[in-house]
Amino acid sequence: MKAIRLREGKERSLLRRHPWVFAGSVEKGKADAGETVRVESHDGQFLAWAAFSPLSQIRVRAWSFDEAERIDAAFFQRRIRAAVAMRQRLAVASNGVRLVHGEADGLPGLVVDRYGDILSAQFLSAGSERWKAVIADALLAETAALGCTRLYERSDVNVRELEGLPEVTGWLRGEGDTGVTLREHDIQLTLDVAEGHKTGYYLDQRENRALFARLVRQFGCQRVLNCYSYTGGFSIAALAGGATEVTSVDSSGPSLARATAHVALNGYDPARHTALDADVNATLRQCLQEGKQFDAIVLDPPKFAPTAAHAERASRAYKDINRLAFKLLAPGGLLLTFSCSGGISADLFHKIVAGAGMDAPADGYLLQRLEAAPDHPTTVCFPEGEYLKGLVILKK
Repeated sequence: MKAIRLREGKERSLLRRHPWVFAGSVEKGKADAGETVRVESHDGQFLAWAAFSPLSQIRVRAWSFDEAERIDAAFFQRRIRAAVAMRQRLAVASNGVRLVHGEADGLPGLVVDRYGDILSAQFLSAGSERWKAVIADALLAETAALGCTRLYERSDVNVRELEGLPEVTGWLRGEGDTGVTLREHDIQLTLDVAEGHKTGYYLDQRENRALFARLVRQFGCQRVLNCYSYTGGFSIAALAGGATEVTSVDSSGPSLARATAHVALNGYDPARHTALDADVNATLRQCLQEGKQFDAIVLDPPKFAPTAAHAERASRAYKDINRLAFKLLAPGGLLLTFSCSGGISADLFHKIVAGAGMDAPADGYLLQRLEAAPDHPTTVCFPEGEYLKGLVILKK
């Protein structure tokens, strides 16, 4: 087994069971892409078994901190079995569930979602790529009891370029139709695992959509604006909560067409929903010029800051849309605002929204902090896994 020796003092992260080692922390040693290596401290003490990635700034991703453990097919089967069992205990109210969430499940660079009988997987690191065939077999073996019979690969994300890997999509196991009807709580949504965002849909917002439906009903919100609406998940939630006028704003015509179809699928009057193919920022400004007001606004933008290096520019973008949303909210209105940027911490996001309120000017009650659904867990030893953060604000 090849060994990677760290620079003196750089073992602290692994001793805390943090799974990443950056290139600058490596003193000597190299291996092939995805090859399992023994990671040692400067004085030769064992730290972890890990996957080596010669082109990535994250040079080493730890598989295990147990020196006696072997990284083989049985290892991946055990890890996948444990991840699936954890989701079973959560009793998620949907046929769409995240089964493997990368580092949180001890499988760095691997994301797997279940949509009905289809598994949709992303292999995002050199290590997960090297073990792809073994992982694919283990996934279908461990989910057979759930009725999963097919596995589709959605490794079409630009982070693979950082690992020296090409983008790949297509069936890994099985074949057939890639369309799915997703059932979550009391609503239905459709998706295509071959074309939808991420692995097919934003399962991480499942519980927040259900919460929004309850809040719309609780506060009697009639006029709702859903920004960056994608295929209308929060819009359908608003209709389920009793909203009479829901506007979905997105720059994707096909996504809005699917949102309109979701209104009919769930049995709501199409006259209660408007799909607007437009830029969100421009739309917010136009609504302000026209003197419009809303009882609830959802801001769920794409990733403005993929890393901390982008935080300053992203902060300005987040602040601007939140400032406009505060201005458009009627007194007593609800704002659900989110950031999925890993480069924006929960504390920083709160400060950005607070700054937007000061500039509006407006104030509000912070009713709740939001995060990803529990099948997208963050672990104690890897807080960087907390990417989705949100606030529920009741405008004064």
